[in-house]
Amino acid sequence: MMATPSQAQPASAPRQPALVIIAEGWFLMGSDSGQDCERPVHRVWIDSFLLAATQVTNAEYGHVLRATGAEPPPFWQERNFDHPNQPVVGVSWIEADRYCQCLSWQTGRTYRLPTEAEWERAARGKLEQNSFPWGNDPPQSLPDYGTRWQAGPEQVARYAPNAFGLYDICENIHEWCSDWYAADYYALSPQRNPRGPEQGQRKASRGGSWRHHVKVARCSARSSIPPEFQYADYGFRVASDK
Repeated sequence: MMATPSQAQPASAPRQPALVIIAEGWFLMGSDSGQDCERPVHRVWIDSFLLAATQVTNAEYGHVLRATGAEPPPFWQERNFDHPNQPVVGVSWIEADRYCQCLSWQTGRTYRLPTEAEWERAARGKLEQNSFPWGNDPPQSLPDYGTRWQAGPEQVARYAPNAFGLYDICENIHEWCSDWYAADYYALSPQRNPRGPEQGQRKASRGGSWRHHVKVARCSARSSIPPEFQYADYGFRVASDK
């Protein structure tokens, strides 16, 4: 568990994450051809916000660990997960949220986890209702698909970003979102800036996983686990308001 700012130890200023502007606008969220929890397709407005170009890396997470004296997550020193440029994994939703708080305190900019709606708008990369960030071609069409993700996540930003400039979106690891998860939320959610149910048992996540048979998730695909769980294919990327 990360220490609170008042308990933190002196440290050099952390590197600010590279942030991409996601412009305000409407988009169609969900899919008629996916799982039941992705229905109905509905029109959503998202205010402009900033999203990190990459998933939080071990190097970035390590800086906050050193500053706070926190215990590292599981898998931290395992060979398949310890490269500085790999995304940090084994981080619970609680720890990801606390990381955002600590990074905010260290940098003076407010960081947070993205909402499901923000994440999906960003992942789509301006391609309305396409299955993947690049279009509708299957994941197996990606460069080096057959040799990637053999025993852990890839280092971030090794391949081309989507149209918004986001790397590894929909692939590599599951990314925590801020929302509580509810399978029927789309039938109830507001049109503007939906933030998920007020309470729940599981936190929402998005994106594919190096552990899956098909390594890349569709833009609309939803997943969730309890917020205290720590899995080797769960990490996150940070968001910020403009």
